Amino acid sequence: MGKVIAVCTSPEKGTQKKNVGRAEFIEDYGIKGDAHAGKWHRQVSLLSYGKIEEFCSRGAVVGNGAFGENLVVDGIELSELPVGTRFACNDVILELTQIGKECHRGCEIFQKMGDCIMPREGVFSKVIRGGFIEAGDVLEIIKE
Repeated sequence: MGKVIAVCTSPEKGTQKKNVGRAEFIEDYGIKGDAHAGKWHRQVSLLSYGKIEEFCSRGAVVGNGAFGENLVVDGIELSELPVGTRFACNDVILELTQIGKECHRGCEIFQKMGDCIMPREGVFSKVIRGGFIEAGDVLEIIKE
C-alpha cells in the first residue's frame, strides 16, 4: 500500500509538471488537462517518492513533477513491479504498461545533474477506470 504524495500535470509536452493536488482521471485517456493524455499506453506516469529523495541526496534540488511524473507515490517500489500490475485509488484503476523509457538528453535535470531517474525508475500506466485522485489518497496494488 502506498500514499499519493503529489498529483502533477502539465499543459505541454517537454515541460516539468506542476503539483495540482487533485486531478480527474479519464478512462482509456489519462489525466484531464495533461499533455500526455491520449489513446496510448503511457497515459499516466508514476514515480516512487523514495527514488526522488535518493536523487536529491546527491545534490539535486527538484520538486514533485520535475521528472515529468503525474503521480508521486510513497511506500511502493513501482519499478520493481511487473507490467500488468493494477493499482486502485478511490474509484480509479490503473494498469502498469511500461517500466522506464528512453530519455532525451536535453531535459533540464539531465543537463544539471548528468543523470535522470525517470528512464530507470519511472513507470507508465493506462487508466482502466476513471475518477479522482488527490494528494494524501491511498494507492493499493490489486491482487487478482
